[in-house]
Amino acid sequence: MQHFFNDTSHVVADVLYAAGHLAPLRIAEPQSGVRILIRRDWDRDTRGQQQVAVLSGGGAGHEPAHAGFIGEGMLTGVISGSLFASPSMDAVLAAIREVCGSAGCLLVVKNYTGDRLNFGLAAEQARREGLKVAMIIVADDISLPDTPQPRGLAGTLLIHKIAGYHAQQQESLDDIQALAQHACERMASMGMALTPATLPGQARPDRSPELGLGIHNEPGARHIVPDSARDAISHVVTPLATTLEERGHIDGWIALLNNLGSCSTQEMGVLAASLIDHLGVARMTQLIGPAPLMTSLDMHGFSVTLMAADATMRKALQAPTDAPAWPGVRNVRQPDTFTPNLAARNGALQDNAPQATHIAAALTQVLSVLRDARDDLDGLDAQSGDGDAGSSLVEGADAIEQALTAGRLDTAHSERLFAGLGQCLATGMGGSSGVLLSILMTATATSLEQRGLVDSLWQGVERMQTYGGARLGDRTLLDALIPALQALQKDATLTEAAQAARQGAAHTATLSRARAGRAAYVPDSALEGVVDPGAEAVARVFETLARCL
Repeated sequence: MQHFFNDTSHVVADVLYAAGHLAPLRIAEPQSGVRILIRRDWDRDTRGQQQVAVLSGGGAGHEPAHAGFIGEGMLTGVISGSLFASPSMDAVLAAIREVCGSAGCLLVVKNYTGDRLNFGLAAEQARREGLKVAMIIVADDISLPDTPQPRGLAGTLLIHKIAGYHAQQQESLDDIQALAQHACERMASMGMALTPATLPGQARPDRSPELGLGIHNEPGARHIVPDSARDAISHVVTPLATTLEERGHIDGWIALLNNLGSCSTQEMGVLAASLIDHLGVARMTQLIGPAPLMTSLDMHGFSVTLMAADATMRKALQAPTDAPAWPGVRNVRQPDTFTPNLAARNGALQDNAPQATHIAAALTQVLSVLRDARDDLDGLDAQSGDGDAGSSLVEGADAIEQALTAGRLDTAHSERLFAGLGQCLATGMGGSSGVLLSILMTATATSLEQRGLVDSLWQGVERMQTYGGARLGDRTLLDALIPALQALQKDATLTEAAQAARQGAAHTATLSRARAGRAAYVPDSALEGVVDPGAEAVARVFETLARCL
């Protein structure tokens, strides 16, 4: 199973079944054999007397088009065919009969042969029945400049919105048709896909990335392999901009960025950023999307529509609608900026900081021991983690050494010493270990304003446990640190505290189950007989302090 389908022959029916349950729609009875969805609040004998009905549709597989754009201020209804196949003339005619009152009905049709013929024949038949019907054919694709019949793409949705708005204003059918035609002449679309669409139950076609690939897997303008999202946007937008400029429309464009099916949210965000950078806020003043608007099943690609919208068109596009899939229009502008207050980052370090020679010397020895232990600690960590515990500690040691050498770390006052250590570890030591040790040092520094050193270290440990979630016995550095602090709390010497830390570190080799850190995700057998690297580092630090102080 590669896609979440049930019976592949019932994909369209399942999609419309969900739409019928989730939106205020009326649907054609399934046994009728046609797929028509109409606004629940629409009645041709009441609304249809004052307001033009706007119908669209075509092949399925482009969801949320077309059913997602039914609503007040947009489409009155849609007619769906099978996947990538036009609905029948009978289905279109039945939809016209259902919605068309004396105000008339406008058909918005993408420029594909099947759609033109079936919608066109239905329009002619409806006229014979005395119904007032007009049709707009959308041909916004510019990827094949020499083709006599440009294809209809996502720009069709802009026509849905513009026609739907003017219908809501109870303008005449002739005026709405003219406004829609005017809008068609001021827009252009093009797409790019890395992979084509996959029809349910079929294998994905083996095709290279294409510029201008059609939404039914029709051939594109040429094969192309973009090297970045920025490059892809350039290949698509440059000819679009040229086309509008050749028509006399230089700037003030609205852009529609459409996900053709399987681009991730992140990809669409990067494409949107690239589109804004490429055009700039002077030329592209508003953006619709990025969003899946007219997709092509799971095609991995996007399309861009540029429209040189005048004031009337902008008003129509920006007007509210309750069509569920319409994302709205957003202004594109340079973001406001502010200067973040980062003073606290450097508050614990200062130039010409006071120094206590014996403390500075002991700290230098601790840093040297940690550097020498790098390979041992990495080796221990490789058996239960990603093998970088020693390397990470060296990063922290280097950051502390830099501040100490520069005379910016206060070693004469314990509160500022621990605050400085916390700052160095936060900025210089990567991974969660750096953050946890910074929490230990910072919380200890805060507590030193009111408590002694040992009690303050206990406060730091409690904060580590609160944020990190580890406890004694979970195979972490706490298994060495807590026994050492327990010894100091009983007025033990530093040597005795170091012995307690060493015993605690050794005990981690007997703990076959970790409950915190990366070691919690490896089999118990991988931990047997292995000392936790964090606990080992703490033991070596206390042993060094016992020798130096």
